[in-house]
Amino acid sequence: MRIFIGADHRGVELKKLIIENLKEDGFEVIDTEHTNDESDDYPDFAFEVGNNLLKNKGDLGILICGNGIGISIAANKVKGIRCARVLSEDDAFKAKNHNGANCIALGADQKIEEVMEIINVFISTKSADEVRHLKRIDKIIKYENGEYNEL
Repeated sequence: MRIFIGADHRGVELKKLIIENLKEDGFEVIDTEHTNDESDDYPDFAFEVGNNLLKNKGDLGILICGNGIGISIAANKVKGIRCARVLSEDDAFKAKNHNGANCIALGADQKIEEVMEIINVFISTKSADEVRHLKRIDKIIKYENGEYNEL
């Protein structure tokens, strides 16, 4: 499994630490190609990571911006991406196991120790497999594809 990662200017330092930690743990980490500078825009990083995840099923994404909200909203505009802004290990577990998230978004000001605990839970959590969760994820996918007619 590869991990695609991207961050706007606010998240560059945290991203570097995450990459370092993940590589030490033996993960292949792929950084975005967009250049960071003070005028960069978080949607560019979200779209790049999202599109890479679509081409590489089974891989995961990590995104970072000021508070994680904007970049998660942008990532969720990429059809097929389910990105959750997470603040805790419980959020990371439920994002993947209940909601089928293939990407998480983090705030730039979180401590690296906390972030790595969150990321480790996200990576190690199995994908949704309970019928109740799969049913809900399927509804999201159908709605995204214009196939959901139960409203």
